[in-house]
Amino acid sequence: MRLPLFLVLICAGCAVRPVHTVRAAAPPEVARAEAPAAVPTAPPPGEPLPAQEEVAAASPVPSGEAPEAVAAEDAEEEEGDEDEAGLEEGDEGEAGEAATNPAGPGLLYTADLSDEELTRRWKQEPQSLGSVSVGFVESGRLINGVRFPDGGADWIVVSPEKTYATEETITYLSQVIRAVRAEHPDAPALRVNQISAKEGGYMRPHKSHQSGRDVDLGFYYPTVEPIRARDRENHIHLARNWSLVKALLAHADVQLILVDRRVQKVLYEYALKAGEDKAWLDSLFHAGFQSIIRHARGHRDHFHVRFFSPRAQELGRRLAPLLALQPDQNIAMHRVRSGDTLGAIALRYNSTVNGLRKSNRLRGNLLRIGQVLSVPLRGPCTRCPVPPPVVLPPRRLAAAPAQTGTLAAGKPMEAVPATGKSEEPPASEEPKPQSPTVVGTPTS
Repeated sequence: MRLPLFLVLICAGCAVRPVHTVRAAAPPEVARAEAPAAVPTAPPPGEPLPAQEEVAAASPVPSGEAPEAVAAEDAEEEEGDEDEAGLEEGDEGEAGEAATNPAGPGLLYTADLSDEELTRRWKQEPQSLGSVSVGFVESGRLINGVRFPDGGADWIVVSPEKTYATEETITYLSQVIRAVRAEHPDAPALRVNQISAKEGGYMRPHKSHQSGRDVDLGFYYPTVEPIRARDRENHIHLARNWSLVKALLAHADVQLILVDRRVQKVLYEYALKAGEDKAWLDSLFHAGFQSIIRHARGHRDHFHVRFFSPRAQELGRRLAPLLALQPDQNIAMHRVRSGDTLGAIALRYNSTVNGLRKSNRLRGNLLRIGQVLSVPLRGPCTRCPVPPPVVLPPRRLAAAPAQTGTLAAGKPMEAVPATGKSEEPPASEEPKPQSPTVVGTPTS
């Protein structure tokens, strides 16, 4: 049956209109490019920042490199580490555990400064206070930081602009490396990698390294140049690296040492064969969160050592409410996350948009994910993290504490003449358990 011509035309028009509407719509890619990115609210300053993997995920693919190639490279890098997925990363920062620890006693390491004297010196001569470690290692800052010095034949500073630390950290590490050198005169120079930026704060790709107390140290190898194989544990010089670990425990106040469990295994086995007390070794390696030596992914080619800096940490805690007296130092560090705007950041920290632009030399409002901003504050920071009092735990030693030129409670100790006799305890003597510490869970 034939339809009338006008019905055919009406039906044809109905069929055409939907097609025309779809073609007129903007492509999804263009719509996303024109619309502002939807973003979650940035976390408070006290919360730990996202880990390195999140930063990498937010970074653009380098020009000329296909996403498939990057993914293949990442897969190759993680090959052999699949058994670690879902296990503790050893990278959770200090704030969580510190919040559950009891408060410590009164002033222990800055008792020489009354509140009045501290306020006066902070207002008039802040440099006279020395290094100040503010906040936690994963959300902190460094005031009056000191760059790690050149070490001649003893150590190599790999990235000088990223090796600012507290004075205590520098003193500890310098005497530790020299102690290893004295025991192994033929050892090559140790590579001192990144510590902190000049004023602390977030330093890519690390989650910690923000307050001058975290140090990345290369391994000792049989050769002068590091052996850049994936299975570093099969190439390191075990005697020298074990001496480094023992020197850290004997000559410094170490909060923790992060290193891959495969490196831990060969060091533990070497130390056991060398005659070290098994109970003492287990207290270092196999005591869970009471262990000083802990596993962390991404630490198969270096030690990550976190030092206590008792005086610098106590100063940071006491100065927190006084930072507003020094406008140049009354700042917070903020890492830009998706959805952040200058206005929202200024509101969160009680700052101003113009102040943010001036402090960070910004010409417009454009921000980059992962960018670290210096946020000038107009008064005391009510949202900045303040750690609890720091209390140094006893050093975890297999022998009597070495007294020569080491630090005790943040102050130099008088040198004691060496007797030349070994102070190793009998094999039956077990180490004393470590007292609970007020600060401390690991972070990379």
